[in-house]
Amino acid sequence: MTMPASFLVLCACVLGFYHVEATPDTLSFQDSSFCHGGLEVIYPGLDIDKCLIIPKDLKLREKVSTVWKSPQIYFSGAQKGSALKKGHMKGTTLTEYAPLTPPQKSGFHRYQFMLFEQLPDAPVSLTEREKSSRGKWDLEAFIRRFHLGEPVATLQFLTQNYKD
Repeated sequence: MTMPASFLVLCACVLGFYHVEATPDTLSFQDSSFCHGGLEVIYPGLDIDKCLIIPKDLKLREKVSTVWKSPQIYFSGAQKGSALKKGHMKGTTLTEYAPLTPPQKSGFHRYQFMLFEQLPDAPVSLTEREKSSRGKWDLEAFIRRFHLGEPVATLQFLTQNYKD
């Protein structure tokens, strides 16, 4: 018996521009329970493998916003030897990575990574509206349009403007 081809869709989303219930050291229950499935996001000086708040005292907030480029993404649940297990993304890029830019004095913002299994005969694409701005990207509509269902793995971190 052969297994059907499996494709994965990684969505990196910004959910923010509103107040998030968190202190500099403590996540809410909702935020801490979001992460599951073995997704890992690695920036040059920051390895994220669980839900967390990026600490201000280490100047990481400034580096992740102004210095570092797109992170490496690893998925421990990928098939042995697969590119994603090794941190090598393959496939079609719908939008290029943009650094984190939470506005000053706007509180904490959620940065989420979600990995979905994609139907093999359903290539994904963005509408013109979605291409025009990250703020016009409706994740729920995207998930429904491509019948992605629940994410295989999720990861998030919270941060605020590095000058706050």
